[in-house]
Parts: sequence; structure tokens; C-alpha cells
Amino acid sequence: MKKFFFIFMLVIAFNINAQTNLQLHYDFGSGRKYLTSTVEMFKPDTLGSTFLFVDFNYSAAGPTEGYWEIARELNIRNTPFSVHVEYNGGLNALIPLQINNAYLLGGTYSWNSADFSKGFSLSAMYKLIQGNKSPHNFQLTSVWYVNMLNDKLSLTGFADFWREKQLFIGTSYIFMSEPQLWYNINKSFSVGGEVELSYNFAGSAGFKVCPTLGVKWNL
Repeated sequence: MKKFFFIFMLVIAFNINAQTNLQLHYDFGSGRKYLTSTVEMFKPDTLGSTFLFVDFNYSAAGPTEGYWEIARELNIRNTPFSVHVEYNGGLNALIPLQINNAYLLGGTYSWNSADFSKGFSLSAMYKLIQGNKSPHNFQLTSVWYVNMLNDKLSLTGFADFWREKQLFIGTSYIFMSEPQLWYNINKSFSVGGEVELSYNFAGSAGFKVCPTLGVKWNL
């Protein structure tokens, strides 16, 4: 089933007219030391845009954790505001543990420079976490990108802050950000990495810093 799901998401990535990339990261974080693959897609259209990504973590024996998100933005006339609809979910084969279904609904403000060399968005959302002891929550998300040096260097990333009841560590507030830095060798290949900055994330109390080295292929 996991193999079918992964192939299905790759088929989506290759067969739609969209900006799609495949990333491979080696995680140097404490207790990690594993590979993560990411298929990421962004597709604008006349009504708004669609974004999705699929992550898999790998051990020597194969995939151990899968996670994906899909989000749809619907433009509000000729304004920088849009309606945001999103789904998150996944599973961990090592524990085993399902990552609860999460459904998000809210609004987004977006800004891009005239030449689209930089931009950002801010989203405020209601978040329903299915199966959680306290299912009704909120999430704030920021996304950004900056292209510099004639598009040879790119800074991208996101930051999420949300409420989710975590019984094992006794907290309900979580923060995670993944700023990325890429050197673009050409329009198809980039090298770089990211730093995962998290607080009370995935059942781990406190602040963690997990750097990676990665390559990216723009499909």
C-alpha cells in the first residue's frame, strides 16, 4: 500500500502542468541520521493555486514514515487575499503510529514583488485534528521565497505555529520552521539543504535544531 501511494504521488507530479521538484535530504539531527525524500508541487491557475508535498523517511530497510499535505487557495477577486483549504496526514511504521487526519480552513494574505524574485504569504486557519482529545484548534503559517544573484541562490521556507494536545509531554502549543538555502547549478539541479527548527514537535519536548544536506531536481 505504501509503495502504491508513493508511485501514485509521483504520477501526479509528472503528469500535470505544474512547478514540481524532487528533493533528497540527509538529516544530521540528534537521533536521526536518515534520508528524507520530498516530492513538492505548486500549480497556479485562474482561480487560485494548489500546493502539495509528500515526505518519506528511510532506514536501511526502506521507508519508515510517510507524511503529506495538500492545500488549495481560492482567490478573492483581485485582492491579495484568498480562501485556504488544507489536509494533512501520514503514518509512522516504526512505532506503529498514524499521524491524525487534520483539516484546515482559513484565509491567506499573499505578496510577490513585481519581478517575482521574492514573496511571502501569511495564513490564519481553524484546524480540526481528527481523533485528538481536543480536536478544535488553530494554525498560523508563513511561507517565503527570495531569489538572489541572478537566480543562482534561493532562500525558501515556512513556519507553522499551532495548537495540538500532546498527552505525553503535557503541552498544546507547537512550532516548526524549515528555512532552506539552495545554490542553483542550473534550472534543473540545485544543492543545499535546510534546518528544521522545532519546539514541542512530534512528542519531543523543548527546542530542537536538525540540519540537513540536500539535492533538488526540478522536474
